[in-house]
Amino acid sequence: MGGQARSAAGRVDQGATPFDRSHSLDVLRGLAIAGVMAIHVSQSFPSNIHGIDYAFMCGWTGVNVFYFVSAMTMCLMWTRRAEANPTRKFYIRRFLRIAPLFWLAIPLYLFVNGTGPNHDAPNGIGPLQVILTATFLHGFWPDSVNSVVPGDWSIAAEMTFYVVFPFVITAFGSRRHLYLALALLLHLVNVCLFKPWAFALFSTYYGPGHEAFVWNALHISFLNQLPIFLVGCALFFALRDGFAKSDAAMLACFIALSFIADRATGSHEFNYLMINLVLGAGVAGCIKLAVHCEPVEALGRNSYSMYLSHFAVIHGLHQVWPFADGLVSLLLAYAVTAVLSYLVARATWHLVERYAQDLARRLTAPASKVKRAELIATAVQH
Repeated sequence: MGGQARSAAGRVDQGATPFDRSHSLDVLRGLAIAGVMAIHVSQSFPSNIHGIDYAFMCGWTGVNVFYFVSAMTMCLMWTRRAEANPTRKFYIRRFLRIAPLFWLAIPLYLFVNGTGPNHDAPNGIGPLQVILTATFLHGFWPDSVNSVVPGDWSIAAEMTFYVVFPFVITAFGSRRHLYLALALLLHLVNVCLFKPWAFALFSTYYGPGHEAFVWNALHISFLNQLPIFLVGCALFFALRDGFAKSDAAMLACFIALSFIADRATGSHEFNYLMINLVLGAGVAGCIKLAVHCEPVEALGRNSYSMYLSHFAVIHGLHQVWPFADGLVSLLLAYAVTAVLSYLVARATWHLVERYAQDLARRLTAPASKVKRAELIATAVQH
């Protein structure tokens, strides 16, 4: 292992790294949101050209790119900050980054989509689904995932990852083989034990005819997504400290055991694993090459708000769209969705997000800085 010694707080210290050029992370976020918008636009405005629609549908991989980037960003932030009470401050920053806009999205989408039965909530939306969503626990119950806020399954996975991240990185530090080992263990537990048990349980609970709904809910569950985050953490330290032959050996073991477990259980998660490993390689390549593209970076810097808002934008466009389905309609709808979602994101930054970020900075600033700011404010008033 090429990691550095950790401090008591679990920090690691390193010189220049590929992550010094953070614009690559924004490029990846921009590509991710571009892909996510692509799949949802194509669902509402199909071109009816198989190859084109299939290419747009592949945009679902954007969420997984977000997971890799999120894990790397968290590792980057954690290793670069040396502060008291790091876990508490980490939670404050992450909560105020995610919660304000998400809470605003809840009443918006309840108004837009209603509370009746739908694909993601066979029995409709009630207080349980709303409460679980508002508390970011919706990822743990099938009919609360995606039922209140479209696409909120990824928000559930992100927030749950934030809860466990400080404990994992404090325990593992830069020892990336431990992240890979835990990812493998959790993958096998999910495939061999949890998923078969949960499928039987929830299929009985929801009754015949809802098997596909239950299967999809388990596929997007946090336990099935957590290995992606852990591989992302391992990838961060591998990029920072250099790859080794042991990394390849660990990944080969991961692939072999996943293949065996998949064939033994019929979980159909092996292909998902392979797609994610390919995506991880692409993410690593983008960072190593320091890819730079300002327009894509601009999307990346506003990707969270765009993610939440683009569903509403597509819904509104669909009500007034004057063109028949086709390639021109799809491309125009995609361009309009991207532009409008970006404009909404800029508005939410000025109206909501910047205030939440300012609050996070005040709550996590060292006491000396807070006192100094108070003295300056008092002096100005007098």
